[in-house]
Amino acid sequence: MTRTVTRLYDNRNDALEAAHELERMGIKSDDVSVIASNKDGWYDGDGKREIKDKDRNGRDDAGDGLAKGAATGGLLGAGAGLLAGLGLIAIPGIGPVVAAGWIATTLAGAATGAVAGGAVGGLVGVLTDAGVPEEEAHVYSEGVRRGGTLLTVRVDDDRASNVEAALDRYRPTDMRSRGQEYRKDGWTRFDPDTPPPM
Repeated sequence: MTRTVTRLYDNRNDALEAAHELERMGIKSDDVSVIASNKDGWYDGDGKREIKDKDRNGRDDAGDGLAKGAATGGLLGAGAGLLAGLGLIAIPGIGPVVAAGWIATTLAGAATGAVAGGAVGGLVGVLTDAGVPEEEAHVYSEGVRRGGTLLTVRVDDDRASNVEAALDRYRPTDMRSRGQEYRKDGWTRFDPDTPPPM
């Protein structure tokens, strides 16, 4: 039997490190997905983007984080694995995201179907179809919209606890408290027609 293990990370590099850890564990890249907010423009797909150097150290701040991830096995260290397939896609209600893996493929296919007149469930629909409880899927989708990075793994039941332990070493968000935090401000569920808070 296969389970879906999902974590949301506030720090993009933590998620990339966790993805690399899965690769070291022998998890096939076909079973792993990364959906990362691109609201800060950290990735443009062709290497052309505005340089941001808020700390005035002479280096692009986004590059600082990517270099750290690459040096410790993140983005570039993944080689021909999952993260080599990163690309930009747009998710209704979330906007542009950097994505790789089976969720990205499913979302891209759903968008194509939507153009042809099919129904689209967006990220919430893809996650619930994969076995993520609906309430959690709404919090995960909202988390990505607000700048987080989602890491989702399809894994056999006998490996699930090891995968969960590995992902938990990289400081994922506590989904229960994150959902409560969102609800304090009147949020009830992910709504693709509502803009995210600034």
